[in-house]
Amino acid sequence: MQMLNHHDPGGRELVDLDRAECLRLLGSRRIGRVVFTESALPAAQPVAYLVDDEEVVFATPALSALADATCHHVVAFEVDELDDPTWTGWSVLGVGEAYEILEPVRLAWLAERLPPPWTPGPAQRAFSIPLQRLTGRRVRRSAAPRDVPRRQAS
Repeated sequence: MQMLNHHDPGGRELVDLDRAECLRLLGSRRIGRVVFTESALPAAQPVAYLVDDEEVVFATPALSALADATCHHVVAFEVDELDDPTWTGWSVLGVGEAYEILEPVRLAWLAERLPPPWTPGPAQRAFSIPLQRLTGRRVRRSAAPRDVPRRQAS
């Protein structure tokens, strides 16, 4: 197998994130992507969302492909923040079995807190993805190499 060996002139390193940091980063954004299966193929759609405890909650038009393909299916949710000039940033991926939120009290609570839907439409349905699996990675600048004292020739 042939491998590409790229030189990283920027001095960057890859760091795995723990669950608490992944949740913190999820809560810092408002737009993410739901990854689902449509006609046996992978698909992804941006959604406006909020984190409610350890669940990602979003609304989508009632008659959308996302609504049809999400309910009671395992889906993924991805959010990131990337900086093109420095090639640094982070990415978080959650996986869980989505369900439609039908409880009136929770729907009323969410109606006051959910950001406006990414996809406009007259009738919106609310869905939740319990984050049964949550992983994340950060690419950051590595610490500057320390100057190692050289041995003096005697």
